[in-house]
Formats: sequence, C-alpha cells, structure tokens
Amino acid sequence: MTAKNQRLTLALLAVAAVIAAALLALSALKDQAAFFYSPSDARRDGLPVGRAVRLGGMVAAGSVRHAPDGVTVRFVVTDGQASTPVTFAGIVPDLFRERSGVIAEGAFRPDGAFVATDLLAKHDEKYMPPPLVQTAAGAMHETKTLRR
Repeated sequence: MTAKNQRLTLALLAVAAVIAAALLALSALKDQAAFFYSPSDARRDGLPVGRAVRLGGMVAAGSVRHAPDGVTVRFVVTDGQASTPVTFAGIVPDLFRERSGVIAEGAFRPDGAFVATDLLAKHDEKYMPPPLVQTAAGAMHETKTLRR
C-alpha cells in the first residue's frame, strides 16, 4: 500500500468517525428536545400526550389557585384564542403572576390538562429591577419639585 493510499484511507476513516459521532449525538439529543406549543397549537395539532413539550402563553387573570399543601399551583395558560389548565408542584418563579408570560415545561395528559415540571416566567420589555425603579422614581420626584 502506498503512502497516498494510506492517507486516503485515514481521511475516509476520520470522516466516517465524525459522521458516526454526529449521528450518536443527534440520537441522544432526540429524546431531550422539547417542542414549543401555544394552547391554540395544541388544540389545532392534537395533544402530544406524554411527550416532553413546552407550553407558552399568558397566565389567565383570576386562574391561579394554590393547593393546601403549599407547593402545588394550578392555573390556566391562554394565548387569547384557547386555554389550557396547568398543574405545577414546586417553587414558582418570583416573576410568576396573573397576566404575565409563562413557559411551562412538562407533558399533556390525555384529558387535555398540562402537568408542568418546570416554570419559566417571562417579563415584558419594560422590566426594570427594583433599585432602578426607586432611583427613577426619586429622579422624577426631584424634577417635579424643581419645576414648582
């Protein structure tokens, strides 16, 4: 075997090894992928029962209910066109509240309810940390005082 054939063989083996590693990585990640649904998408496309998905939308006003155990929270996620009841057992994020955005990770049950294993609260683009709000409020108060 000549040096040219050896290099070609080694190059082909390296390419095959890289392709095999990529296929193994993709097959391992396939089970970890979580698809994103809104309540309307879930209604239109059918419920992916038992599959790990993300449900996103707004927490419906007046829908948050805390169970007596102090850990379980029930609420409704809506996108304005459809709604989905959600149950979550755990500590809710600080930004979680009615009429705010939420992404719930979990799975649908056959009855159409969603059981969340994790909650991600979203805030709007007008969000300001509390210290910054106090600074801005103080500056506005000083400006009003100077104008008088």
